[in-house]
Amino acid sequence: MSFHSTAARFTAVLAVPAAVLATAAPALAAGDTYTVPLHQPLPIKATDDGVKPGECPGIPADKDGWHFVLPTNGTVFVKLTVTFQPGGEQVVTSFDAPTDKHAYVASPVGATLTSAVAEVKGGEVKWFNLSHACPGTPPTTTPPTTAPPTTKPPVTTAPPTTPSTSKPPTEGTKTPPPATTSSTPPGTEAPPTSPGPATTDSAAPVPSTPATTDGDGGSLAQTGAVAVGGILAAAAALIGGGYLLRRRLGGNHAA
Repeated sequence: MSFHSTAARFTAVLAVPAAVLATAAPALAAGDTYTVPLHQPLPIKATDDGVKPGECPGIPADKDGWHFVLPTNGTVFVKLTVTFQPGGEQVVTSFDAPTDKHAYVASPVGATLTSAVAEVKGGEVKWFNLSHACPGTPPTTTPPTTAPPTTKPPVTTAPPTTPSTSKPPTEGTKTPPPATTSSTPPGTEAPPTSPGPATTDSAAPVPSTPATTDGDGGSLAQTGAVAVGGILAAAAALIGGGYLLRRRLGGNHAA
């Protein structure tokens, strides 16, 4: 065997492991994950100049939407960590719209993206991109309608009224004068007192008192005093007559 044949065989043996190693190296690299930053400078808002508008499936209309994408088809997202102000940090691990190289995130309207880091797998990329943003519309809040307070007027309590017991005088009527107390009916004169038997004594019968008339000429009833005076005078006359009668009878018996 010549020297050249031996050298050719030795070279062929060494070439086989090299080919195997070259084939296995890409497969080993494809299974590892690595971290890449966002290509756009931060901080950034969805409405900033240079940010393209677009559509963000699954993002509510009252939120800002953010669409992130990887630059090559051989690389996919494994984990995406973003931080908004306000809104805080969000960690996304589900990517399927439409493939694993796309990621959609929602934030409060007007929030600022302050940090974005992605853990990816496959290929060799140095960053990922913000494809476009979807500015949201703030929810309209209607202030509650408050009815003005109803002001009630103060309740005035009228003082209790005491019903009057006196009736007003009727027009055209006159109040009759108070009645005069007397034993003699009005309009008649007291009967004259009968004198006792005629005597020579100084006692004389008391004349009756004439009836008193009012201003219109009508007779007024005698008062109780006049009636009593007439009775006393009659009694005195009777007593005086009896006394004289006894004296006369006594004189006759003496004769």
